[in-house]
Amino acid sequence: MRFPIRFLEKPPRINFIGNRWYGFTFTIIGMIVTAVSLMTQGLNFGIDFTGGVVMEIRTEQVADVSKLRQILNVPELGGAMIQSVGEGRDVMIRLAPQEGLQQSAIADKVRALVTEGYGSAVEFTRVDYVGPQVGKELITGSLVAVGLALVMMLLYLWFRFEWQYGAGGILALIHDAIMMVGFFSVTQIEFNLTSVAAILTVIGYSINDSVVIYDRVRENLRKYKTMPLDTLLNQTINETLSRTILTGGTVFLALIGLVTLGGEVLFGFSAAMMFGVVVGTYSSIYVSATILIYLSLRREEPAKEASA
Repeated sequence: MRFPIRFLEKPPRINFIGNRWYGFTFTIIGMIVTAVSLMTQGLNFGIDFTGGVVMEIRTEQVADVSKLRQILNVPELGGAMIQSVGEGRDVMIRLAPQEGLQQSAIADKVRALVTEGYGSAVEFTRVDYVGPQVGKELITGSLVAVGLALVMMLLYLWFRFEWQYGAGGILALIHDAIMMVGFFSVTQIEFNLTSVAAILTVIGYSINDSVVIYDRVRENLRKYKTMPLDTLLNQTINETLSRTILTGGTVFLALIGLVTLGGEVLFGFSAAMMFGVVVGTYSSIYVSATILIYLSLRREEPAKEASA
């Protein structure tokens, strides 16, 4: 099927493979920055991982979330995460544990502040206490989820292509996951279950981009049996570049809308996804594709002429 509109009329001739050392340098710098940031300041874990208090309230009219944030912006609570749910009358309040305060005392403080400061009838419909043990279990579960995703994608690439493609793809995904963790560490955006969802989404996006390139690599290996591998990879990346830019660009535009209009609740996820789209696109070119040069990719021999 041919599309009537093309982003690039003809494939460009960008020397991606020849400039691969610039890409490798960027990767090394990114890994070093991630490691230093994790060792010095770590991740800003949210309540999902650290434990804390989760409360839900219901108001008579649509809740004024901004007013609630002002009411609960007191040092004793350390900053409350407030999210409107449902039709707007229900509000979820999350509070991290505070040193020297029991969780029940935190909940009582919130009740007193909201009842006194909101100015209309407020019903407290739910109060849950998330212990640190639950947070540890969620961390373990998140690591298992990411690990299983990587293993299943490795097996998929291995069976669909060859082991070299699987190795290149899994290296790119590990690269993306580490870079995403580094993004959360450097920016100190709250790391919670939504952040894990962002990492898994970027992994899925990245492997999709890599598979498109791998399909064209396999096709060109059959078509150009004597072409040097670096030249063939360069041609393949340039041939798929239009699709890569269009896919990444449309996703990026949608994420810009989420970052600017999605509010505080969606900001962390959206910002991480924007970074992830850039990193995933980069890794599909400079990691998963480029690494094939060093993995002894098997090529079919040119067909011999039949003997008379």
